[in-house]
Amino acid sequence: MEKTAQKTKQASYKLASLSENIKNKALLKVADHIKNNIDMILQENKKDLAEAEKLLQEGNLTKPLYDRLKLDEEKINVIIKGLEDVVKLEDPINKTLWGMELDKNLELYRVSCPIGVIGVIFESRPDVVPQIASLAIKSANSIILKGGIEAFNSNKIFVKLINEALETIPEFPQNTINLIKTREDVKELLKMNKYIDLLIPRGSNNLVKYIQENTKIPVLGHTEGICHIYIDEYAYLDKAIKVSIDSKIQYPAACNAVETILVNQNIAEKLLPGLISEFKKNEVLVKGDKLTFKIVKDIETATEEDWETEYSDKIISIKIVNNINDAINHINLYGSGHTDCIITENNENRDLFMNLVDSAGVYCNVSTRFADGFRYGFGAEVGISTNKTHARGPVGLEGLTIYKYKLYGNGQIVAEYSGKNAKNYIHNRLSV
Repeated sequence: MEKTAQKTKQASYKLASLSENIKNKALLKVADHIKNNIDMILQENKKDLAEAEKLLQEGNLTKPLYDRLKLDEEKINVIIKGLEDVVKLEDPINKTLWGMELDKNLELYRVSCPIGVIGVIFESRPDVVPQIASLAIKSANSIILKGGIEAFNSNKIFVKLINEALETIPEFPQNTINLIKTREDVKELLKMNKYIDLLIPRGSNNLVKYIQENTKIPVLGHTEGICHIYIDEYAYLDKAIKVSIDSKIQYPAACNAVETILVNQNIAEKLLPGLISEFKKNEVLVKGDKLTFKIVKDIETATEEDWETEYSDKIISIKIVNNINDAINHINLYGSGHTDCIITENNENRDLFMNLVDSAGVYCNVSTRFADGFRYGFGAEVGISTNKTHARGPVGLEGLTIYKYKLYGNGQIVAEYSGKNAKNYIHNRLSV
């Protein structure tokens, strides 16, 4: 594991000097190689599905994870399109972000650069491999990937095809894209803070918490996706129902699916019978607080635990609140800082909600499912972060960069700017 980490670190130094043209050429080679080997990918995925079917029947794998594991030609074509879309994105590396003239012929610049080595630990979804690889290539980072054992064959074939494509580009260093297999590898990986600059876990709460608690390496990610929709008293009912249903059923296992709906008391009696009826038509289990139960009897009772539960399934909890401030307080108390939405036609309430809800994504009148790097125009994403440092929300290319300061001078020394008869700094902002 240490040798792998060392080689990946060495690759990261070489990647930082690659031109945008070379990186784009590499991405197109990867896209073509995947396109030419779809049958092989599906064959390896079938092996994983056969084993996952047994785990599902034994209760050792959840249905949402099984669904995420499955690949088909349509999904692979989306992967290929994603690679091609990343080619079209602006190169995030070596961009001058800020400039300052400290003195004549003494100029300071803040310039974007790769983070270096990124470890990504994820569960089930094999399409994560080409997504993350594409962003790593474009942002000039090297990566070490660890997927769930249930997707090992699928992950392995993707990494094999990606590396075969990169080998045709002479400028690309070996060990740019790496795959590790076992839990023991992960334990060793977490100790490699000398070589690995950032860890990105994608998966269950338990996985993310384990990573955060067992490493000194900075961790980017989110532990939970407890997303809310607040339906304001000034909401249009049809719009509220439409957005709420999509936010839950479009992909219930996603981290950006809504889990709790908060309803203003002044609109509850008009809204809830229709909203709950639509949920039931879509086979969603509805849990409600006591006030909700008074309006619609045929539901389960929600408990305190429901407000802090990420179901990742066709389950929704509903609570009636007195006003918008109660909704905001509930979200900031129980939410995970992921994505939360208000349904309203009142601009004052809209702005209050969007300013005071402390989440990476705060929406108005749209499905929470829009919280996604591809939908944001990032080409792809390595995950969604609820951190408040470096990157927040869907993390695309820019989230895989950091910056360095470059100072250009002409023999100046600090002693000239201190003590008696010291020179003064100019501190003029430079146009960049």
